[in-house]
Amino acid sequence: MTLKGKTIFVTGGSRGIGLAIAVRAARDGANVAIAAKTAEPHPKLPGTIYSAAEEIEKAGGKALPIVCDLREEQQLVDAVKKTADTFGGIDVLVNNASAIQLTGTLQTDMKRYDLMNGINARGTFMAGRVVIPHLQASARAGRNPHILTLSPPLDMRAKWFAPHVAYTMAKYGMSLCTLAWAEEFRKDGIAANSLWPRTLIATAAVNMIGGKNLLDKSRTPEIMADAAHLLLCQPSREFTGQFCIDDVLLNQKAGVTDFSRYAAVPGTRNSALLPDFFVPDELPRFD
Repeated sequence: MTLKGKTIFVTGGSRGIGLAIAVRAARDGANVAIAAKTAEPHPKLPGTIYSAAEEIEKAGGKALPIVCDLREEQQLVDAVKKTADTFGGIDVLVNNASAIQLTGTLQTDMKRYDLMNGINARGTFMAGRVVIPHLQASARAGRNPHILTLSPPLDMRAKWFAPHVAYTMAKYGMSLCTLAWAEEFRKDGIAANSLWPRTLIATAAVNMIGGKNLLDKSRTPEIMADAAHLLLCQPSREFTGQFCIDDVLLNQKAGVTDFSRYAAVPGTRNSALLPDFFVPDELPRFD
């Protein structure tokens, strides 16, 4: 299957994993709306919605950059309407936008708590609420609609909460949407799945947190892009309610066993890469 001619609405997406997913879809000839705040260059983070649109167009897709603060309901409603009006509907929602701060309870001020939960949990819920009617129409037209949320498997062990409870709550809020929507909209033929990386991914956010030391032990965003593409090409009535890990999905659905090309530093063994948060212990190994 291919994403050619499909319309994909991506929250965030001006850089990092969201942009990589958008560009991979564009290589099929997809239409991609990038709904994000970054209209002007950030002093520390590369990329704007306009530079993202250029990359999408260069890859072979059609791009629609839209300035949108995911915390503002009317901005999101307008962005979704503009996308549907421009491309004749929406077939895929990618909940990519996310905020992170890895601090404990006493070190997390309420402004940052509200930011993380406002973008991650509330923003994901609101994006689904606004886009799903278009996905229902896509399903009726037989266009294989999907919701893809970049969030982790739900794991209630205390080790994932104690060090950064506000962030965990915000990310798990995204995952709870996947759990709910897969069942709520199963009858409509809309798939809802989550995708999460086994390792750290070499993004600007990781660079800000840990610099070169973390980047050198990461994989590139392309592994998430390839996994997302594979997931979005699965039959929506059959593949839903899954919490996928990038390399496991690529192995199980595409037979990939060699992941060396995704290492940020060529030649780095899988065992030398740093695991991401919330990764299950019992995953198959590919070294």
